[in-house]
Amino acid sequence: MQGMITHHAQAVEMTAMIESRTENKELRLLGARISKSQEDEIKFMKRWLNARGEQINPSMPKMPGMEMSSNSMQGMDMPGHSMLMPGMLTPKQIDELRKSEGAKFDELFLRGMIQHHGGALTMVKDLFDTAGAGQDAELFSFATDVDSGQRAEIRIMQSMLGEVPK
Repeated sequence: MQGMITHHAQAVEMTAMIESRTENKELRLLGARISKSQEDEIKFMKRWLNARGEQINPSMPKMPGMEMSSNSMQGMDMPGHSMLMPGMLTPKQIDELRKSEGAKFDELFLRGMIQHHGGALTMVKDLFDTAGAGQDAELFSFATDVDSGQRAEIRIMQSMLGEVPK
């Protein structure tokens, strides 16, 4: 849950770029949907953690091969995190997205969000692979909803990606 909050925050950061970088109405609608669902899920995760007396944003343990310098983390809302979680865009990818517009932005956004959502599916799978994780009914329901929502949005984005002018 703690990691997924940071993961969702990056998706919200990505969707915030849409308004100033594209006129694609379909992408704007999708971005609004993603942003709203991710913000609602962040609120749920914070409440869930608070109810259990857990920290919202603890330092993540360092993992070999996944370290990033503090300079490369500038501009990313990831305080205390020294690694990228599954599907997270790298600072370079975020920078490319931030610098693009029009059809190029649309393509980079869709590819990036598909990557991002794929990482969320990995995190849900890892959660369910953890002994006892599926026994918390509220957590099970939440994770199942995240899984089905992300899969549906991936299918939508894959379809939209095929329609982006080259």
